[in-house]
Amino acid sequence: MIVTKSWLNEWIDLHDISTEHLLRTLNSIGLEVDSVRNYAIPSKIVFGHVLECERHPDADKLSVCKVDIGTSVRQIVCGAANVRTGLNVVVATVGAVMPSGLVIKPVKLRGVDSEGMICSASEIGLESFAEGILELDESLGKFELGQEVSMNPIFGDDIIEIELTANRGDCLSIRGVARDLSAALNRPMREQQPFEDEDRKVGIGRILSLTHDKDLEINLRFKAIDLQELKIPFVVRLRLAQIGETRETDIESLMLYATHSSGVILRAYEYDYFCQEGEQIARVELKDDENGYTTLYGTKKASTIGIIQEDEAKVKVNEGTILLEASYIEPETIAKKMHEKKIKSGPMYYRTSRGSEPELNIGLDFVLNLITANSRSSVYGGTVEYCDNYENTIVTISKEEIDSFIGMSIDKAKITKIFKNLGFETSKSQANNFVVSIPRYRHDIVNKQDLVEEIVRLVGIDNIQSKPFTFTEANRTTDDFDLYKKRRTYRHKAAQSGFFESVHFVFDDKKFLQEQGFATTKEELELLNPIVNTLDTLRPTLMCALLKAASMNAKNGYKQVKLFEVGSVFSPEREESLKMALLFSGDESQQSIRNAGRPKKVDFGFFVQKIADVIGRFDLIEAVPTHKLAHLYQYAHIVIDGEVVGELFKLDPTLQESLDLDETFVCEIEFSKLPYGLKVAKESSKFQASLRDLSLLIPKNMSFGRIRTLIEESVQAEELVSFYPVDIYEDDSLGENKSLSIRFVLQSSQKTLQEEEITQIMESILSALKENLGVGLR
Repeated sequence: MIVTKSWLNEWIDLHDISTEHLLRTLNSIGLEVDSVRNYAIPSKIVFGHVLECERHPDADKLSVCKVDIGTSVRQIVCGAANVRTGLNVVVATVGAVMPSGLVIKPVKLRGVDSEGMICSASEIGLESFAEGILELDESLGKFELGQEVSMNPIFGDDIIEIELTANRGDCLSIRGVARDLSAALNRPMREQQPFEDEDRKVGIGRILSLTHDKDLEINLRFKAIDLQELKIPFVVRLRLAQIGETRETDIESLMLYATHSSGVILRAYEYDYFCQEGEQIARVELKDDENGYTTLYGTKKASTIGIIQEDEAKVKVNEGTILLEASYIEPETIAKKMHEKKIKSGPMYYRTSRGSEPELNIGLDFVLNLITANSRSSVYGGTVEYCDNYENTIVTISKEEIDSFIGMSIDKAKITKIFKNLGFETSKSQANNFVVSIPRYRHDIVNKQDLVEEIVRLVGIDNIQSKPFTFTEANRTTDDFDLYKKRRTYRHKAAQSGFFESVHFVFDDKKFLQEQGFATTKEELELLNPIVNTLDTLRPTLMCALLKAASMNAKNGYKQVKLFEVGSVFSPEREESLKMALLFSGDESQQSIRNAGRPKKVDFGFFVQKIADVIGRFDLIEAVPTHKLAHLYQYAHIVIDGEVVGELFKLDPTLQESLDLDETFVCEIEFSKLPYGLKVAKESSKFQASLRDLSLLIPKNMSFGRIRTLIEESVQAEELVSFYPVDIYEDDSLGENKSLSIRFVLQSSQKTLQEEEITQIMESILSALKENLGVGLR
């Protein structure tokens, strides 16, 4: 948004406010200044008046002018086509140094003396907005011949560009920015002259009729003008150039200027565009089009309100009868419709979608005063209008709430003054409760927090006392947060053990899953619109996706693949649960000098140890797989604290080969059953532990699980800390038996165990094994 100090001064008195003060104020109230530029017109450039203008005797394109510069009359040769007697102009006198570096000196041009230069806009550092020299008029205000041009507020202006946030559409006009400055500086807005309709004028109702649908979400107001001899004032042309906007006709330029000044969306239409052949009255029809946009029709479509005006309906000449339209539509309404059904938009759509000025009379009065002051035009009496039903938003807030939000006490009278300066109605407030009626142009104010933000904005964030932070919030730890921490802990453990996280869609290939023996989602609960054919069901397992990822890595030349994932899986009834899966394929380690470049392949025991590094201690029990991924003879259930929590297995050789994988091991665990919580310290004996090994001769079909269960149930010795298998030996000489070596750890918390005590415990173990399982020493 571009404003100038002199332009703002037309809406609010800033004569005693310096540019630096103005910039600080804008920044403090949230209207961030992006850039500022000052016109630095050099000295010795003054106002002049052309007394005489004659053709140069020796050059057709030059004119010899007598120019009054107050203190004297100078002869100046000028090459501009628009120079003529009676013009007020800008003159660079002898000795002036132009912005381009040119020094003005007395010269002779084709034999005629010239003492100075009559200047164009670009020659004195202004934006170029017209051909030839500057033609000054009354819009500059009072000036004296010979006065330095830089002393005039229009020529010594500051151009300020403001970066607005998306919700501050009310500041997309000079009036809107001035309104915020009025609140910040605590000074009133200047009263604008309303346009006075004369009673004897022909009423607009005689030349214009409006028909419309019911319940349209817009506000419209029409005026009619007989346009004659319109001339655009100098200041208007200059300011349109400053904001970088141009229009093809003078009336379109004035409408744009009035919109930028007042914030009201204004358009001009050809009157004849709405007249049917043979009729003397314009008929305007207002209705929703096929896309739901409110549209204005004449003989054909004239405009989509708030979006775009048809080129055929625009005013193309500066004479004749025209219709002026002021419009307002809620920004939420138009933005929502544009999102639902996007159509081509015009330059005013940006303003309407951000929030324009709803007080339509402000814009109409402004532009009508401007037109009548700069033309011989006549205005038809009255207006034709359409208004929607609207009630201001009401927000109630107490002073206690305001002080609590801000963190300091703000005087009640100051709060009331801020609301009043912002245009917020508080007449229904009582005691320490503010009942605030929000004006329509502040559509961004909807709740208490928004009101507090306005107070802070105008009090000034730098004026809010800083206080040390005090954490008083109650502990809000939830199950979701605990799950997040648990998930993060196990993910980190897996990564620390060398596994790489692989994240996949919660969808999988239904055909492949069924081939591998997994139960998939029931048909009546199946996905209706899969993203691709190979992701057409909710996954019941993480393992298939990991295997496909491992296969891709192997095909890319990786000799070792270690992957894991923690994610959701779904039952056939679409019940969701969380699982963790890990996969190890290929070499146990990277090639190195330690393994002579030929590392061992991963095996069952190695993989079990890697899983233990991640999830901690667990037991394995022999089981039969329920799917076809697993090797029939290398499959086990994972048991923690006596509960089955998952499965661990070697990949089926046939599937392994089809996926181009080397030796591959996989495990999948129900995440909810993994231990997590506070770690409780346990007493540890300071006395020496003793180790004893027993080599037992057992049947080949006997599992260690049976032996462990028997020992745990039969031997009631506190000194037996733990025991675990350390070796299995099979030989033909053993027949149908095998040798299992078990290591026992014995330790007392009271003393160092004597050999006799150790022997007694070991004999009780052997006795229990012999009596119950028929197992003895090898």
